[in-house]
Amino acid sequence: MRKENWPELSFEEAKQTYETIHLWTQIAGKVKLAKLPWINHSWHVTLFVTPFGLTTGDIPDHDKHFQINFDFLQHRLQIITSNKEEKVFDLRSLSVASCYKHTLTSLKEFGIDCKINPIPNEMENPIPLHLDEHHVTYDPKHAAGLHQALLKASEVFTKFRAEFIGKCSPVHFFWGGFDLAVTRFSGRELSNFAGLSP
Repeated sequence: MRKENWPELSFEEAKQTYETIHLWTQIAGKVKLAKLPWINHSWHVTLFVTPFGLTTGDIPDHDKHFQINFDFLQHRLQIITSNKEEKVFDLRSLSVASCYKHTLTSLKEFGIDCKINPIPNEMENPIPLHLDEHHVTYDPKHAAGLHQALLKASEVFTKFRAEFIGKCSPVHFFWGGFDLAVTRFSGRELSNFAGLSP
């Protein structure tokens, strides 16, 4: 993969957009944590990179399934169910508090009961998600650059993962630390502590 194919990212310029996206992903991740049965290493709570952004993937709830998508191409939050229900919100005007409200209200309207802990994980001095009107910055250019970097890194990680014969995690996005990861296992015993709250 040629160097020129990778986007050039600037944390200094994009910091506020990254912080907002980080907190949005915590909301979606906490929904997964609340709705799915526990899988070792917290693999059930991660998000996944898609051609358009990030997704929870399929989440079952009684007689229906749903998914939460962050679309960094059309710059929208999409919540969709297997019953053809859909809610869409513009990311360019979405504070963390409004993302929290829209997500949980939409799920309730779809008949999906979900309660999450509104305190962000793995962050210093966190603002409760439902009260956070401070983080509202979303620059489409910076979001698109981050998305392209995630796509490139996911491709590299997938090739790296494929070369290992043994237990290995999927390539997935941990919303607590806001990082893309793939894990190989040596066979030695590991701690199963993740430190996440729904």
